[in-house]
Amino acid sequence: MLELKNISYEVEDDQESREILKNINLTINDHFVAVTGPNGGGKSTLAKIIAGIIRPTSGQILLDGKDITDLNITERANAGISYAFQQPVHFKGLTVKDLVSLAAGRKMTVSEICEILSEVGLCAKEYIDREINNSLSGGELKRIEIAMITARGTKLSIFDEPEAGIDLWSFNSLIHVFERMRREINGMILIISHQERILNIADQIVLIADGLVSAFGSKEEIMPKLLNTEGACSALTEKVQ
Repeated sequence: MLELKNISYEVEDDQESREILKNINLTINDHFVAVTGPNGGGKSTLAKIIAGIIRPTSGQILLDGKDITDLNITERANAGISYAFQQPVHFKGLTVKDLVSLAAGRKMTVSEICEILSEVGLCAKEYIDREINNSLSGGELKRIEIAMITARGTKLSIFDEPEAGIDLWSFNSLIHVFERMRREINGMILIISHQERILNIADQIVLIADGLVSAFGSKEEIMPKLLNTEGACSALTEKVQ
C-alpha cells in the first residue's frame, strides 16, 4: 500500500514560488493504477517524488506503513520501488544480458533472461547480447526497461509516460506487455499516461490537474468523466508518433 499525506511541491520561478503540487492526499492499494491529467498538472512530478528523484516541499510518503519520505532514490529502490523514465537511459558497454542480471541483483541464467525478454515481446536470441546503445529503437529500449523491472520483482513499479516518443507499432506492443504485467506480475503498477488504451487497463485512475487530485476512483467511475467532460478530456491527448 502506498500512502501520500499532504504532499506539496514548490519551485522558485523568476524569484517567485510556484506550487506544482498542492496538498496531495492519496491511498493506493490496487494492483494497476493510472495517473492522468492535462500537461503541466503535476503528474510526472508526483511520480518522481514517489521514486525519490525529487523531495517534496512538505508531506509524508508511506510504503506498506513504513515512512520513506527521507529515503533517497537508492534507498527507495532497496525498499522495493522501481522507476522507468520517459526516455530510457543508454548504458554504453553493457549488454541486455548484463543489465537484466544487474536489475535482478544476481547472476541469472541465459534461460531465465530469455524467458523475461520473451514476456516483453523481444526475441531473446536477437537481443540478449545486444549493447544498450543508439542501435536500439525507443520501443525496444522501453521493453528492455520493463524486462529489468520484471526481473527486479519490486513492490511498486512506476512508469512515467511509457508511450512518449515511440511509434504506433511499438505502442501496440507495449499495450500487450502491460496487459500481461497486469495479469501476471505481483506488486503495484503505477503508470503516468495520457493514453485511453492504457487507462482502460487500470483498476483505478487518478486525475491530477493544476497540482490537485481532481478525481480518484475505479476505471468505471473515472473514464466517463474523462470522455464526457471537456476540461478533463484534454487528459487523453495523442502522444504516439
